[in-house]
Amino acid sequence: MEKINETSVTEFFLKGLSGYPRLEIIFFVLILVMYVVILLGNGILILISILDPHLHTPMYFFLSNLSFLDICYTSTSIPPTLVSFLSQRKTISFSGCTVQMFLGLAMGTTECVLLAMMAFDRYVAICNPLRYPIIMSKIVYVQMAAGSWAAGGVNSLVQTILVVQLPFCRNNVINHFSCEILAVMKLACADISGNEFIMLVATTVFTLTPLLLIVVSYTLIISSILKIHSAEGRSKAFSTCSAHLTVVIIFYGTILFMYMKPKSKPSLNSDKLQTTDKLISMFYGVMTPMMNPLIYSLRNKDVKEAVKLLGRKIFSK
Repeated sequence: MEKINETSVTEFFLKGLSGYPRLEIIFFVLILVMYVVILLGNGILILISILDPHLHTPMYFFLSNLSFLDICYTSTSIPPTLVSFLSQRKTISFSGCTVQMFLGLAMGTTECVLLAMMAFDRYVAICNPLRYPIIMSKIVYVQMAAGSWAAGGVNSLVQTILVVQLPFCRNNVINHFSCEILAVMKLACADISGNEFIMLVATTVFTLTPLLLIVVSYTLIISSILKIHSAEGRSKAFSTCSAHLTVVIIFYGTILFMYMKPKSKPSLNSDKLQTTDKLISMFYGVMTPMMNPLIYSLRNKDVKEAVKLLGRKIFSK
């Protein structure tokens, strides 16, 4: 007997904040402001990294990639979310949902790997300063960044293809603001244990392994810094990696909070709890990209000098 294609879903309904019209208006304004800050902050970091010759180093090359990544990541989800806040029809086509799943997962995976590459860069700079120009040559750090993007793209492509091949019968309500791949996968009317296993393996490889590399790198960095005799030397060495460490803590801290917290049991207030979880998830996707340029500009003298110089050039014209 031939297997009948059960896929009949052509679009998905994004539940978002349905049922809370006042909250939708408030969060529309709030998220819009934050999105503008993300575009401006990360755009300025990319611009000064290109224009200022002093910032043509591996660290700022990685930082430019991180800023571009944050712009892409937020642009895949925030504009559709803002439109849905003001729209009565909160739907997205199957193909549109597929693109959103692919881009969202690709950007998230790339950021995990890129942060590990940045940690390795800081390790070499502090623990092997004399060999730094040789180890972190231009061809090496460009390949490291390209490898991060490739890893994110390949992982997301495989995961997305596996999900869209699942049959979707009648349930098309995604209890989220965007097409988050795990939320979409759970709507399939088929056994998804194989997909979940592959996703678990991918999460271990592309999320936990980079985290392990970051922990090892900073363990060696801190050990090396503690061996420096002068307090000024220790402070200078730590300042070169404090911004990146702060970004890592915020990024992984929010991931661990979202995905490792105990799930709430069904109750009378379960709808409110789900809404709270969705809002936390949304702010995680917006706050981290917004904080990154602020952290790097506030904790880095080179960036602050470059921003001032760029400002003088703009206003002098």
